[in-house]
Amino acid sequence: MRRGSPAHSTRGRSATTSSRLELTRRGFVTASAAALAWTASGCRTTGGPRPRFERDPFTLGVASGSPLADGVVLWTRLAPAPLEPGGGLPPTPIDVHWKVSEDESFRRGVRSGRALALPELAHSVHVELRGLEPARMYWYRFDCDGASSSVGRTRTAATAGTRLERLRLAYASCQHYEQGYYGAYRALLEDDVDLIVHLGDYIYEGASRGVEVRRHEGPEPVDLAGYRARYALYKLDPALQAAHAAHPWVTTWDDHEVDNDYAGDASQDRDDPSAFRARRAAAYQAYYEHMPLWGRARPVGSDARLFQRLAFGDLLELSVLDTRQYRSDQPCGETGGGGGQVVEQCAARLAPSQSFLGEIQRGWLLAGLVRSQVRWNVIAQQTLMAELDQKAGPGEAFWTDAWDGYAAERQRILAALAERSVPNVVVLGGDVHSFFANELRPDFRDPLSPVVASEFVGTSISSDGLPYERFAELLPDNPHVKFFDSRQRGYVRCEITRDRWLTDFRMVESVREPSSPARTLASFAVEAGSPSIQRAS
Repeated sequence: MRRGSPAHSTRGRSATTSSRLELTRRGFVTASAAALAWTASGCRTTGGPRPRFERDPFTLGVASGSPLADGVVLWTRLAPAPLEPGGGLPPTPIDVHWKVSEDESFRRGVRSGRALALPELAHSVHVELRGLEPARMYWYRFDCDGASSSVGRTRTAATAGTRLERLRLAYASCQHYEQGYYGAYRALLEDDVDLIVHLGDYIYEGASRGVEVRRHEGPEPVDLAGYRARYALYKLDPALQAAHAAHPWVTTWDDHEVDNDYAGDASQDRDDPSAFRARRAAAYQAYYEHMPLWGRARPVGSDARLFQRLAFGDLLELSVLDTRQYRSDQPCGETGGGGGQVVEQCAARLAPSQSFLGEIQRGWLLAGLVRSQVRWNVIAQQTLMAELDQKAGPGEAFWTDAWDGYAAERQRILAALAERSVPNVVVLGGDVHSFFANELRPDFRDPLSPVVASEFVGTSISSDGLPYERFAELLPDNPHVKFFDSRQRGYVRCEITRDRWLTDFRMVESVREPSSPARTLASFAVEAGSPSIQRAS
């Protein structure tokens, strides 16, 4: 989302909070003492001379992601000089050892092995771990000839179809490095969640247009070296590293991982499509190199299969979407530049040919929802799905870079939910740097159209919000919007049980302070069997 563009009481802490903070102090924010002191001869290579390091090769931390019932992806990247070309390493493969244990002290080890950190993948490591026990917590770390990474903790999912009583997740998006610190992630460490979902804009390619709290290193990335350096800069943030080490993540991208408001192979600046595909290929490659993703997500050129579905017992199924790679160009942009616009008369946004997801992904999504047997069906996607009329009073205006620019496909999906009586659908969104709680209907203009899903949109981790007064004036024209606030930065926390979905909009006091405290701005409940949103105390 282009910055400044239109359209864009806390519950008690759990008993695990004190131990989680202790873990943070010991392992998540700073590297281990052994790694900090290390000046050994380096990690083993598969050919050529050994590299010699005088500082920690695990500067970018560790992560885990996309948990299955029997496995998870473990990630790290060797980069003793992360902002230098090649991360300060020679272009040779390097052996890295990994260990997984049932306890934090690694006395009850369950798995270990070796992985190659390849230069063609920026010396990143993706360990595709299988054969674990379901619904179990594990600890892991990486070693390289005497150097040890920080310790990470992960959790496998409950086996699909088995009874699960509760799941807690948090989700976040939009973390412009220059516009603020990541205090929201520090606050999230105190939450007893099983999973973190990131909905895109993990990095920003462009500079801030507002007040800068800190600065990007280097110019806007357009090639692989540039994107690698930008990810390295973001991953050096200690709060972000801590959140990755504390919980498994599920990730998807939005536009700023490549270029603001891009659509398929159309860039905002109307670059030559072949040149932009080369840029997209570089951006997708760097994204894979820095995320805990299964190998099936590794790009082939400018194509990457990122959408996925994850099951958590019989309680929840999570369908994670990619709304950038396959979408049609934004409609009604013939007279202006690329990207989103607010349009008043735009018949093209209603055309059935306008696709946000692409035919294959849309069919995959609907097929999964229709056959689902779980209690809650969750769609994790990038932006606001609800219609948002952006013209107060008579007349209508819509932002074309969101679902409003692809209204026919949205109506097709929501109508299918109604026709097939898909139960307990909850949509998660980000992108618009605001909190929204919405009720989704196949026809937003018809008050008799049934509510088929609840939608909760999270604000940004640090990126500047929408102009609050301007958008608050629109609420009477959008009665399906039950809550809106763009003045706060933070994340969303959800507790899901068999009978109830509880959403907490969590806000930090200030993004100018790295350790800013957080509190709950508002809470909402959805009862199983009724998609209407209720305010919760």
